[in-house]
Amino acid sequence: MEGPVCLVGNGANGELEVNPAALEILRGVAQPVVVVAIVGLYRTGKSYLMNSLAGKQRGFSLGSTVQSHTKGIWMWCLPHPRRPGHTLVLLDTEGLGDVEKGDTKNDVWIFALAVLLSSTLVYNSKGTIDQFAMDQLHFVSELTEHIKVKAQGGDNVEEDTEFVRFFPSFVWAVRDFTLELRIEGQLVTEDQYLEHALALRKGINKKVMEFNLPRQCIRNFFPTRKCFVFVQPTSRQEMGQLDSLPTSALDPQFLDQTRRFCDYVFHCSHVKTVKGGIPVNGKRFGSLVQSYVGTIRSGQVPCLDNAVTAMAAIENEAALREAMAHYAAGMGALRLPAELAELSAAHGTHEGDALRLFMQRSFKDEEQEFQKQLAGIMERYADILAENEAVSEQTCRALLEELSAAMQQRLSAGLYSQPGGYQAYDRDQTQVVENYRAKPNKGVKVSAVGGGAVPLFPPFFPPKEEKQKAEMLEQQRKVAEEKRLQTEQLLKDQERSHQENVKQLEAKVAEELASARQEAERALESKLKEQEAMLQKGFVEKLGHYPPVCNGRGRQVATNSPTPVSPCAGRCCPLQPG
Repeated sequence: MEGPVCLVGNGANGELEVNPAALEILRGVAQPVVVVAIVGLYRTGKSYLMNSLAGKQRGFSLGSTVQSHTKGIWMWCLPHPRRPGHTLVLLDTEGLGDVEKGDTKNDVWIFALAVLLSSTLVYNSKGTIDQFAMDQLHFVSELTEHIKVKAQGGDNVEEDTEFVRFFPSFVWAVRDFTLELRIEGQLVTEDQYLEHALALRKGINKKVMEFNLPRQCIRNFFPTRKCFVFVQPTSRQEMGQLDSLPTSALDPQFLDQTRRFCDYVFHCSHVKTVKGGIPVNGKRFGSLVQSYVGTIRSGQVPCLDNAVTAMAAIENEAALREAMAHYAAGMGALRLPAELAELSAAHGTHEGDALRLFMQRSFKDEEQEFQKQLAGIMERYADILAENEAVSEQTCRALLEELSAAMQQRLSAGLYSQPGGYQAYDRDQTQVVENYRAKPNKGVKVSAVGGGAVPLFPPFFPPKEEKQKAEMLEQQRKVAEEKRLQTEQLLKDQERSHQENVKQLEAKVAEELASARQEAERALESKLKEQEAMLQKGFVEKLGHYPPVCNGRGRQVATNSPTPVSPCAGRCCPLQPG
């Protein structure tokens, strides 16, 4: 893409809608996508950071007035600068809190979509990370009301603990930072500054709970956190021309901070995945966008389970069509008639390739609903066998007519009625049969049509009954043998097809289980890390309210004790049911 396009905008009725042109672009992206979204108050310089990630001075609109330039969510797809074979998708979002908009509900949905769609979420703010900045991030504490994990039932508190498995990594970019990074007189890193700002207060009164809520949500929801501070890039008078100023006109410290920010995002942002650890490419990403926006438009709350199910149905249907088309194209390239062994070998090759194509693209094919439809390949194979027989029979009959044309002419001319005619007829017939047998590429109907003799006996030459009977019996034997071989080969092909399906299904299941296990392990690691930090701060009583977590070996562990307390019921670790 030469520049960004609108991905999600507001229609004439004010409702969110997906731009079809953006979806068409995503359909052409078969590579895995790394999705970086930026959110924050309007007029805080979000677009400049996104242009920097794109390696461009211009692209996303910067604007130079107090009005918000970006409306909705804008998308820019680019080759990933550090990961060959991957696509970087940048999402620049409409500024939150735009006074001209006067629609906080729209802000909430823009924020929720940024969280749902990204693998790295950048929150952009100005000044310092203080209570005002936290208050502006109240959208985080509202996420549980606007995002569901499970399609059916489920306790909201239970869902809260699941968010860390599916939410993006979190980067806080603090712009126009003028303070020294010191806490209690000690120099600290940017990350330490963020963790200090996210520290919780002890107590249970309303004021403390309001103070802790956005901080606790950030700590609970986002698996990794990172902070970058940026000095003001240039004088206030020139801030409106950032996209046209040469780099020499910008503060060197700001340029270095921007470079470090970009390096971190490029190296540490993961491929976008959905529930189950399923990687997302451009096509799947477009399906996600449609699913989430469609749910919001219907007045419902986006659900991770439902979105993945809807995306899987679209992808699996497309995977099935692609696999069937690949098989049809491969077998259609064969030249008929062909020998049975050639057809069988081609069928095995193209069916295996088609199955691999299906497995590579499909996911969450519960009950193997779509894979079972690949049985249509065997039906197509049976049709090809029947077509091959018909073409073979036509070819053999045409060849016999061609080879026996001279004999037919001699017969019509009465040459075989003269003395010695029968010997001439027998000689010519033998020659026709030899020529027929010597001709290649006749297919599977050689014996059924040729039969070893050409039925051109003149009426005044009664055939020798013994010879004719022997030839007829031999022909029947060959026909029966060919039919038996075809039936046996078809059964072998069916068994081979079944074994290949089982083999690839087992590999697919193992792959999906490994992805889900990695997802669960990352979530568990994040939870344990957060709990350890809370314990170090003395929040034992707060941890007592956390649900137990699975220790990875089928036992539930209390968050404030390493002692197993009960068998795992599967709720906190679906890969290790008790």
